[in-house]
Amino acid sequence: MSIRKVILAYSGGLDTSVILKWLIETYGCEVVAFSADLGQDEELDGIEEKALATGAIKARIEDLREEFARDFVFPAFRANAIYEGQYLLGTSIARPLIARRQIAIAGEEGADAVSHGATGKGNDQVRFELAYMALRPDIKVIAPWREWRMKSRSDLIAFAQKHGIPVPVTRAKPYSCDRNMLHISYEGGILEDPWTEPDPEMFIMTADPRNAPDEPEIVQIDYEKGDPVAVDGRRMNPAGLLQHLNKIGGKHGIGRVDLVENRFIGMKSRGVYETPGGAIMRIAHRAVESITMDREVMHLRDSLVPEYSRLIYNGFWYSPEMRYLQSMMDLAQENVWGTARVKLYKGSCQAIGRRSERSLYQPGFATFEEDDVYRQDEAGGFIRLLGLRLRIETLVRKQ
Repeated sequence: MSIRKVILAYSGGLDTSVILKWLIETYGCEVVAFSADLGQDEELDGIEEKALATGAIKARIEDLREEFARDFVFPAFRANAIYEGQYLLGTSIARPLIARRQIAIAGEEGADAVSHGATGKGNDQVRFELAYMALRPDIKVIAPWREWRMKSRSDLIAFAQKHGIPVPVTRAKPYSCDRNMLHISYEGGILEDPWTEPDPEMFIMTADPRNAPDEPEIVQIDYEKGDPVAVDGRRMNPAGLLQHLNKIGGKHGIGRVDLVENRFIGMKSRGVYETPGGAIMRIAHRAVESITMDREVMHLRDSLVPEYSRLIYNGFWYSPEMRYLQSMMDLAQENVWGTARVKLYKGSCQAIGRRSERSLYQPGFATFEEDDVYRQDEAGGFIRLLGLRLRIETLVRKQ
């Protein structure tokens, strides 16, 4: 391809640091390094200087924290998105936002191509490129891991050392990290053996549960239309609320997950995650839903959660089916207003209370004490009608 200018999704880590230099050497093109501030904190320190020193003509660091929380994290949590029962999609949900802004910057900078640091074995290549196709089908895409002759991260470390590029990964600490305000993920290197326990020193967002406070902490979270809006009575914007819960949850060691997941391209992969605020939000959300959602709506919604989560995981955020499912998920949240009370203690988060002015839970009907609103003898006919087909099937079988 003839390439004049590339917008590189740049994190400053090993892969994208090497890619920046490789793009210039391989294509003789200009590179604009784009870094999305999604709440990765100190990982952005010095990133502009590093990009320029490596050869970028410009480095654009953009604060997308509020947009990320409001337009991506919160919609996914309204739907209780979770992949394979454990993963809260912290990396997956960030990619469509990065790609969207990358495409917008390509237009602003007059670039004819975009590039990413995803490997040819992973999910991120699919997530980025499906978003590119949906948002700007004519853009050229450069995926270095599918083009260059380097075969491993050890090769990349050697390339970086040869070109004087400082990188945070060494042969002594060869796992990679991806961080945003929702989570941190760790994969590769020493974590590729699924029998090996992660190094306790590896974790950043969460305390070791054994060293967490010896007294539990009670937190109240208010919800409106399925979105958390306040913690302990204090209203916050989406990004601020998520970051606040991260601090509280991290202190108590909440949200660590170690799993082997099924990648979209067909192989299994071991990932270790920290999602303290997200873990609290999900438990609190389900607690409020339990008293405010109609039974049949909840069961139907729950049946769609695996497919909704797969769409995010597999990179179809901008697909028509995703728009359809999101509208259904949001409609199901119309009555989800209320407050959840959760207890945090040494790695566990437990709902211990829920209340709502829109509650469908009515003590007068549910009580085990005497009441005057429910006739228990009517349940017999209900059960007989429910069991009619079972009786008939058994009678026919015996004949």
